[in-house]
Amino acid sequence: MAAVVQCELCPRRCEIAPDGRGDCRVRVNLDGKLTALTYGYPCSLHIDPMEKKPVFHFLPGTPTLSLATVGCNLHCKNCQNWEISQRNPEDVEAMELPPAKIVELARQNGCPSISYTYTDPIIFYEYVLDTAMAARVAGLKNILITAGYINPDPARELFRVTDVARIDLKAMSEDFYRDVCEATLQPVLDTILLAKEMALEVEIVHLIVTTLNDGDADLKKLCDWVVKNVGRDVPLHFSRFSPQHKLAHLPPTPIETLHRARDIAQAAGSYYVYLGNILEEDAAHTQCPKCKKVLVRRTGFSVLENRVRAGKCPDCGTRIYGVWN
Repeated sequence: MAAVVQCELCPRRCEIAPDGRGDCRVRVNLDGKLTALTYGYPCSLHIDPMEKKPVFHFLPGTPTLSLATVGCNLHCKNCQNWEISQRNPEDVEAMELPPAKIVELARQNGCPSISYTYTDPIIFYEYVLDTAMAARVAGLKNILITAGYINPDPARELFRVTDVARIDLKAMSEDFYRDVCEATLQPVLDTILLAKEMALEVEIVHLIVTTLNDGDADLKKLCDWVVKNVGRDVPLHFSRFSPQHKLAHLPPTPIETLHRARDIAQAAGSYYVYLGNILEEDAAHTQCPKCKKVLVRRTGFSVLENRVRAGKCPDCGTRIYGVWN
C-alpha cells in the first residue's frame, strides 16, 4: 500500500496521501512517489523584454524566453496571473516542451537568457532545474522571477545554476503574508539572503497595495531591512497595484504613494529605486549613485539609452551593480 509522502520543497511541507495533491495543486503522490504533473508542460511561453520582469541591472534591453506552468504555492488575493497560478493542471491548456526544446527555442530566437516566471518557478522546480542546467551548458543565463517561498536546501541547489533572482518581497509583515498570501514572511527573507550569499544578481520588487502595506512605517521597515541585509546597491522596484482578483474592491495605488516610497528608500540609503506600472519620465531611469548622472533611460519596457561601459559610470568611473554586457 502506498504511503503518505511529505514534500520538502517549500515551507508548507505538505503531507500528501496516496493519489493526493499538495497545496500547490501540481505535486501529487503517485504510488508513494512525489511527482510534478506539469513537468515539461508549460502553459505560457513568450519572448519578453528583460525590463518586463522587471530586471533592470542584468543584460538590459535583451529578449528573454519566458515560461510558466500551472500552479503556485502562494494564494495572493491580488495575483495578476490567477487564471493559471490558482488552477489545476488538467483545467489549463499546455504544450509539451522538454528542457532541451526550451533551450533550443531560446537560441533560435536570439534570447541570451531564459526566465522562469508568470507563476512561481518554485512549483515547477524539477522542470526549472533541468532546463537551467541545460541552458548553462548552452551558454544561456537563467532568471528566476519568484516570491521566494522555498526551503533552503532546494533553493541552494537551484541557485547554483541561476544567474538572477528577482524576488517579490510582499511586505515586512507576518499579518500581510498570512492574510493576503496564505504564507509566512521569514522563509522569503531567508531566500533573499541566500541568493545574495551565493552571489546571484538580486533585484527586489515590492507591490504597494492600497491600505494593506502602504504606510510610511511599513515602507521604512522594508527599505531599512533591504539596505542593512542585502545592500544599498540591490535594485528595489516599487510597483503600482491595480484592482484585480480578490482585491478588486481596492483602489489603485496613488502615484504620490509611489513617490513617497522612493523617497523613503533613498533616505534609507538605497542606490537604485524604480517605480513600476506607471509611465513617468524618471520612474525607470538608472542613475549613477555617485555623480547622479542618468546612465540608462527607459520608458515602459524599452531601453532608450544605455551609457554603462564595462560595468562603470562613464562620467565618474563608479562601478554599477549588475551585469551589463
